[in-house]
Amino acid sequence: MMRGGCLCGAVRYEVTGKPERVTMCHCSFCQKTTGAAYMVQPALGATDVKITLGQAKVYTHISEGSGKAIHINFCGTCGSKFFQTFDRFDGAVGLYRGSLDDPNDITITPDNSKHIFVGVAQAETLVPPNTPVFKGHAMQNDGTPNEPVVFEEPHRAGGV
Repeated sequence: MMRGGCLCGAVRYEVTGKPERVTMCHCSFCQKTTGAAYMVQPALGATDVKITLGQAKVYTHISEGSGKAIHINFCGTCGSKFFQTFDRFDGAVGLYRGSLDDPNDITITPDNSKHIFVGVAQAETLVPPNTPVFKGHAMQNDGTPNEPVVFEEPHRAGGV
């Protein structure tokens, strides 16, 4: 079991499952919502995440790409974000990995991860070798998968 919560301690959660995959998203939305170069987002089932203390507030944002709602769960006191749910991916939770007590509880490997929206990544971003990389989303709005690029060496994101 993994645990996490907000900066001020008002909201805590538990994760009972292990993510099947971890997405590193470089889109402008994820850059703004994290304040970082990209979001590291383990994908879990909705039943794998449970708030155990306090109550999250929810901000709903409409995705520019899909036109579907993204629901950001956060602490109303300190503003820390924990996870997102998606109208596009019913039953899925995207965890903000940095909100875990120990983010290293989730191991990231080329086999369980991917980088998306690398076409708008910050210029200094390097993507690791042997990891699926997508210029935009990993799938089209209708669910059709896009073909990834895989580099043999670390690669500057601007060259994708």
